[in-house]
Amino acid sequence: MAVGAEKSLKLNPVKGFRLGIASAGIKKPGRRDLVVMQIAEGSSVASVFTRNQFCAAPVVLAKQHLATQSQPRYFLVNTGNANAGTGQQGLQDAKRCCEALAAKTQISVESVLPYSTGVIGEPLPVEKILAALDDAIEDLDENHWLEASYGIMTTDTRPKGHSVVLEHQGKPFTITGISKGSGMIMPNMATMLGYVATDAQVDPALLQTLLSQVNEQSFNRITVDGDTSTNDACMLVATGQSGVSINPDDSELLDRFVSALREVMLEIAQAIVKDGEGATKFVEIRVDHATTSQEALDVAYTIAHSPLVKTALFASDPNWGRILACVGRAGVANLDVNAVTIWLGDVMIVEQGGRASSYTEEQGQAVMDQEEIRIVVSLNRGQVSETVWTTDLSHDYVKINAEYRS
Repeated sequence: MAVGAEKSLKLNPVKGFRLGIASAGIKKPGRRDLVVMQIAEGSSVASVFTRNQFCAAPVVLAKQHLATQSQPRYFLVNTGNANAGTGQQGLQDAKRCCEALAAKTQISVESVLPYSTGVIGEPLPVEKILAALDDAIEDLDENHWLEASYGIMTTDTRPKGHSVVLEHQGKPFTITGISKGSGMIMPNMATMLGYVATDAQVDPALLQTLLSQVNEQSFNRITVDGDTSTNDACMLVATGQSGVSINPDDSELLDRFVSALREVMLEIAQAIVKDGEGATKFVEIRVDHATTSQEALDVAYTIAHSPLVKTALFASDPNWGRILACVGRAGVANLDVNAVTIWLGDVMIVEQGGRASSYTEEQGQAVMDQEEIRIVVSLNRGQVSETVWTTDLSHDYVKINAEYRS
């Protein structure tokens, strides 16, 4: 189940970035569940990882390799097993996989970054991965973004990707990205897994700055269930093979690049929410006129994570009192409740400390019956606005996660 019609994905190739997909049978026999991504020599690479302190072995190893190798050459991604909560054995298993790929491609082991997603606490089936590496390498192609978007899925019901082609002085350049995620989504950095590449040339320091900036406006503003994964990672690669250089000296080009990067990352972040486990609603929660960004986010996430609000959304029940109660318990110091207004779509539901005088149940019901819903809270105490995106909480979410390991 997912919200909205599935889009037909047109994912443009990025010069200098190739993807190969193979079947390792990690969780299900015959499933294409192993992805190798090859990065052209001389590329810039930026990263953000989970802040969960029980981070998975591949996250630990990827960080170690990045600390010693500024220009990684391969990403190695497996689904069906998170290799998280696996202690020293998990680190050894992740390293064995990196060593095998490094040996086959004649590069240093530090040039390989591993990524895993799936069930936590189970040993990584290393031999299955090693046996499938040759097939993945042989499959490497710049046109395999769509196939890779399927290859990184777990409980996802649809692939997630977006692509933008721009032009500068007659030279086209591309930004393409894919992501995966459906449950255990409360990023606190990125999403479960996200990979974005461009064939523009971007200095490594600038690329890291841009990823961190745009990540805050996209992946760090989505939540399905409030659970930050052990395996979250988002990578941004700039191969430089289009001949277009992005730098602060050309502010107009830089702005166009950032706008396109934001479009790609926001699209693949919101696609995760629309495909949230058991989701029947896609919900935008905007908090306006706060004094600080954190204050606005505290209110937005209190609403987004409330089981009472989420179940009301699933039932299409305009129980506006649940939203009002969330605003009141979000921890905003010295909140003037009489100044707060709350809107459900284009319908005002709260003003002057209670139900809006113009509100009717029929108006609220008409909004709640929609698949895509916007909730707007105005605190009327400052100039800051923040937006997060979330889902409802359905029977299917419970069923999917209750049966996840079976």
